[in-house]
Amino acid sequence: MQQENEELARATGDAQIETLKFRFGAFGAAVPLLFFVIWAITTSVLQLSSEAGLVMGAVLGITLGLFFCKSKWADYAQGLFDGLAQPIGVVAMVAWFYAGMFAQVLQVGGLVEGLVWIGTATGFTGGLFVGLTFILAATFSTAVGTGYGTTVAFCTLMYPAGVATGADPTMLFAAILAGSVFGDNLAPVSDTTIVSATTQGADVPGVVRSRFKYAIAAAIPTVILFMIFGGGGDAVGNQNVIEEGLSPAGLLMLIPFAIVLVLALSGHHLLTSLTWGILAAVVAIAIFPIGSLSAIISFNPDADAIVEGALINGITGYMNMAILILLIVASAHLLKLGGTMKAITTTLVKWIKKSVRRAEVSIWAIVALLNSAITINTAAEIAAAPFVSELGEKYKIHSYRRANMLDAITSALGYIFPWGAPVLLGWSTINMMQGTYEWLPIVAPTAVFPFVFQGWFLVIVMLVAALTGWGLRYQGKNGEELTEPPEDAYEEKVI
Repeated sequence: MQQENEELARATGDAQIETLKFRFGAFGAAVPLLFFVIWAITTSVLQLSSEAGLVMGAVLGITLGLFFCKSKWADYAQGLFDGLAQPIGVVAMVAWFYAGMFAQVLQVGGLVEGLVWIGTATGFTGGLFVGLTFILAATFSTAVGTGYGTTVAFCTLMYPAGVATGADPTMLFAAILAGSVFGDNLAPVSDTTIVSATTQGADVPGVVRSRFKYAIAAAIPTVILFMIFGGGGDAVGNQNVIEEGLSPAGLLMLIPFAIVLVLALSGHHLLTSLTWGILAAVVAIAIFPIGSLSAIISFNPDADAIVEGALINGITGYMNMAILILLIVASAHLLKLGGTMKAITTTLVKWIKKSVRRAEVSIWAIVALLNSAITINTAAEIAAAPFVSELGEKYKIHSYRRANMLDAITSALGYIFPWGAPVLLGWSTINMMQGTYEWLPIVAPTAVFPFVFQGWFLVIVMLVAALTGWGLRYQGKNGEELTEPPEDAYEEKVI
């Protein structure tokens, strides 16, 4: 009778699988995620990487895992479904949709054009223009929470303008990527911020407040270097053509941005903050001549999508990533069920012993390794998150600190490696812009990666923080931040 009840529970999805057995033990359980990583690296090297392609790799990896599973395939499937149902992936997915809608509405309101207007109106040239580009890209990416969107927008507008006013093309492209790193790491509505916070059980406002010092420590030398070495290019092209259509009117969109920041940092739920930001932006567009309401949402029965506009674009832009996050979270859950995470953590603990410093260096290394392999930074962050959580919780490292270690390295390396998705995205955008400005030079991904200073400095800052304990806080019983480890910090934990 008991066996029949268990089978009925599994059939209806009411029973959760606690463990799974795999051929080759912990390695067999890691096959789905390992296959995905290898797939990601291979497609990246061959310049075939895409979000849809990564989804396919995740599905194939999970399917391959079936053949390594010694338990019933029904149990494997149930374990997979348990992983898909984890709140971590669902929360991040919904937050992305709202963040995407907010970013798209701000673009309709002309925020990019407004920020570019500031740069062109000042008359800055050469290195000063490159430094200003970094500051504006950092501001915009912090406002909209999308480094990818910032890369596209600024490679479209600021790159031609900067080259035409004597900026070094390589440094200018690097400044755009560096500014994207800043916002991707710091923005409350950034996908990496959301994932790092939710996977470590932390609140977004608290995480943003705690990581500000790391971002600024990297940004100060970054802007100085861009100003010093950003000049030396030839002023070419017709600046009047580039500046045509730019207007300060789009700066009104900084008001919704400020509303989101204030509400988020005041402790309001992220969805509440974003909803008010979207409403404020729509109202501003309706009242002032800075955009079209039809560009926010419209219905076109003759089009394939029928529903068009910024709001729907903000959702559909994250559909592939939403599916990918669920699949990677599920693959990571299979690692836990198969004992892989326990085996890795146990091995690391033998080296770490009771040294929190070694624990944080291990976290730094794991996150860096996965980000060097997986081309989309959010996907790499999701893959690394379970290991960061396991080690961090064992040594009572505060959830803010864990989220900062996870996000800073992820945001940085995603915009550095030549095979990274945002680097290739910027490169392809510049190639496209050459059709408009024939004189526009193309900067290869392999040429720009040494100069993404914000990314490199952020990686170094977090390594120094791990080695020295700068900013280290421990987790109290009620989630409070402690400067000293609690009494049970090194007790054995059942993983």
